[in-house]
Amino acid sequence: MYKTVAYQVASTINIKESKGHLPWTLLFQDSDELYYKVSEDAFVYLFQYGMVSFFNLEKKTIAEILQKIKPFCNDYFSEKLSDSAEVIVKSNVIKVGFDNIVLPKLDEEMIRLVMLNTSQSVALNRYSEITEELLNETKKHTAYLEENGKLDISGNKLKRFIGKALNIKNRISENLYIFDSPEITWENEQLNRLNLDLKRSFDLKDRYRLIHDRIEIIKENLELFKDIMDHKESSRLEWIIIILIVIEVIDMFIAKLFNLI
Repeated sequence: MYKTVAYQVASTINIKESKGHLPWTLLFQDSDELYYKVSEDAFVYLFQYGMVSFFNLEKKTIAEILQKIKPFCNDYFSEKLSDSAEVIVKSNVIKVGFDNIVLPKLDEEMIRLVMLNTSQSVALNRYSEITEELLNETKKHTAYLEENGKLDISGNKLKRFIGKALNIKNRISENLYIFDSPEITWENEQLNRLNLDLKRSFDLKDRYRLIHDRIEIIKENLELFKDIMDHKESSRLEWIIIILIVIEVIDMFIAKLFNLI
């Protein structure tokens, strides 16, 4: 039995810098990913969005590799989210179950798909935590609005909140390939079926939709907050204009009164 484990180690990993310093055999690369063969039947997979996946490596070796990768990480995490999957090799069998994944052989591309989907699962856990925190914060503001008829958030803080929500939405769109299949699956039916089964096993699509729905709820609430804030600012400007007009009229009245005297 072999084990795949994926960790969210940082906000981002500099893929270009990593490639120039890591010593293993490079099997696949693009601007966002590096897939290495470390030794016989042992692999490491790096992702630009701060994810690292390991196949058939002991904890001590994993710790050593993480130390090698750390200099290329932005905002390295001391506490790391993780997920894992057990892989069993059985001739002529491809099966993705609840507890393990059965492969016909230790094929590099099949292992890559297992590592990819395990990493996507960890990323979803991360974004699920972030969006849940944002949603809870949004609920506090809506509860205050319901009870007091006004917002308890300043315009500047609201803008930062909107920016944070939009950045998270952009990162999810850029980094998760839940609805896309890797190029290696396009012309290989066996790999394509394995990839689809892995997505179902990790429940990636439903978890992604839940995160997407949360972001849409947050977005709708923030747009409402912005409209209320804009209306408040507009009303304030209207009152300023009215007061200035009244002052000008009073000033003219006083000037005419002195002229009559």
